[in-house]
Amino acid sequence: KALSDEDFEVFRRCVQTGIDNEDSGLGCYAMQPDDYKKFGGFFNAVIRDYHGDESGKKKHVTDWDASSIGDNGVLDVRKIGFQEELSMRVRVGRNLKQYNLPGKMDQAERIDFEKTMLKAFDSLIKNKDYRGEVYSLSPDFGKGEKNPNKISDEKYQELVDAHVLFKDMDADPFLKSAGIASDWPYGRGCWQSADKQCIIWFGEEDQLRIMCMKKGYCLNEVFDRLNTMLKVVEGIEGIEFATSDDYGYVTSCPSNLGTGMRASVHVKIPNLTSDGTDKKAKEVCRPLGLSVR
Repeated sequence: KALSDEDFEVFRRCVQTGIDNEDSGLGCYAMQPDDYKKFGGFFNAVIRDYHGDESGKKKHVTDWDASSIGDNGVLDVRKIGFQEELSMRVRVGRNLKQYNLPGKMDQAERIDFEKTMLKAFDSLIKNKDYRGEVYSLSPDFGKGEKNPNKISDEKYQELVDAHVLFKDMDADPFLKSAGIASDWPYGRGCWQSADKQCIIWFGEEDQLRIMCMKKGYCLNEVFDRLNTMLKVVEGIEGIEFATSDDYGYVTSCPSNLGTGMRASVHVKIPNLTSDGTDKKAKEVCRPLGLSVR
């Protein structure tokens, strides 16, 4: 009752995916960077419950210093018995301060966001450590303006099959209910480095998903390179990430708040899935704080 009609409509959009999808994990997405504060009575309860803060007072502190982890900061999987190289990936979700979050963006804002990011991608392409190219799905930039980075449907499918680009968001009921999949495929695509180890998705669940990946033994190599690339991206004029004093980096879904980071490795564990399901794998991983995907 305390909300204005305009704010009430935004809040309804925040929880619409949970109303439409009973099997939704959290059932809510923020629509604007300040929603976590504006609708704090709701979001704070969800965040503290999901992230396990019984005190209700913890604040996120971002710390990329991994020197005290593993063997003086070296996370070599051979130390725990893996003899084959593993596919490793570390990614973060980020959103720009000056835009609505993806659930509230309209087509014009998505195009404007993509054009803002093109300046950042141009800086990366000129950087000898990255170079690479941009692959865009936007049919055009509106008002008769052509998109110079538009790719064909065949190229898009090739990139999806190679796990370089994300799948059709319009087919995801959770993202569709939240408005995150709206205006597909405008404002969607990615930049990929020349060595194919660094990728920045734009226009997915968060405006940016920034990731590094490689095959190898030392997870910290991927982590450190991502950290370096993040500093390069943040140093580009016009790029200011949305943050919260309480929750860290602002993301569409409350589950990603904080570092916005996920680190993952592909591990072959056939005996844990021999019954054709992931039930046993989840039973083993849950007490370790790991998720099975």
